[in-house]
Amino acid sequence: MRIALDAMGSDNAPAVEIRGAVEALKGSAGVFRLVLVGDQVAIEAELRRHPASSRERIDVVHAPQRIEMSESPAQAIRRKPGSSIAVGLGLHKRGEVDAFISAGSTGAAMAGSLLMLRPLPGVDRPAVGTLFPTLGGQTLVLDSGANVDTRPHHLVQFAHLGSIYAEDLMGIETPRIGLLNIGEEPGKGDERAVEAYRLLAADTRLNFVGNIEGRDVVWGNCDVLVCDGFVGNVLLKFYESIAEFIAGILRNDPDDGNAEPYAKRILDTLDYTKLGGAPLLGVGGVTIICHGGSPPRAICNAIQIAAQAVERGMVRHIEREMSRLAEMSAA
Repeated sequence: MRIALDAMGSDNAPAVEIRGAVEALKGSAGVFRLVLVGDQVAIEAELRRHPASSRERIDVVHAPQRIEMSESPAQAIRRKPGSSIAVGLGLHKRGEVDAFISAGSTGAAMAGSLLMLRPLPGVDRPAVGTLFPTLGGQTLVLDSGANVDTRPHHLVQFAHLGSIYAEDLMGIETPRIGLLNIGEEPGKGDERAVEAYRLLAADTRLNFVGNIEGRDVVWGNCDVLVCDGFVGNVLLKFYESIAEFIAGILRNDPDDGNAEPYAKRILDTLDYTKLGGAPLLGVGGVTIICHGGSPPRAICNAIQIAAQAVERGMVRHIEREMSRLAEMSAA
């Protein structure tokens, strides 16, 4: 197995990516090789800071360009074919690697994946799935940013994509699917939400448990939570900030001299870096998108997620399921 890693993507590239790569290789027992994509001079200089043993399973592919966060994603992919994202996805498209990971421009990684890997048959809108830590374990939220304008049948597709991810990578036999809404009753929400509820409830291939209100997300009442990308991204950004907010209140409490251990516990419980990156589900390959501020641990975990997705044949599983769903809809 060969996994390509955009070595120039994060805010602190390439040091963060290479440290994460070295850590991932230590615990993988020869399962995969890593292909670092980016400025070869900078990558080689950073690699020399690490033990020589880590170099044995690392290849470097030079990519002289880098896509900046301020650039238009779709235009940048076309205008910068030598960027680390375009080169890495090109390797995946040609079958030279089995997965691609980037902490660079999320929009460019998504646009490049759609352009080069293409949506799988039966998938109208590939979706980004993000794992949220909850009191009940982990909940996969999708879409968390790829699709702002969705229709009810797109939400049903997201549910199937998320269900397969939960089965293959989370080890859940019959994942509970929830629809993010403003109330629990079937008639709550706008016309799209009501119709999405109807379609999800009628789909016998899904374990649909009904509407999930925003206040119930933290309790882990479902394994997969479906919503459009606008709402999902707002929820994600709020979720990322709440740990520091609560910890800050505890630290600033003058009457509690023992607050620090509680603050650390909260931060650890809600630490997104333990969960790695977010997969782009529904394309013809494995693309994992990481936060630009990812530390080495997040990169390491993203590599492990990519390896599991390849090993367990997640893309082929999605392809089979979505093809069957398309056939049923056509009939």
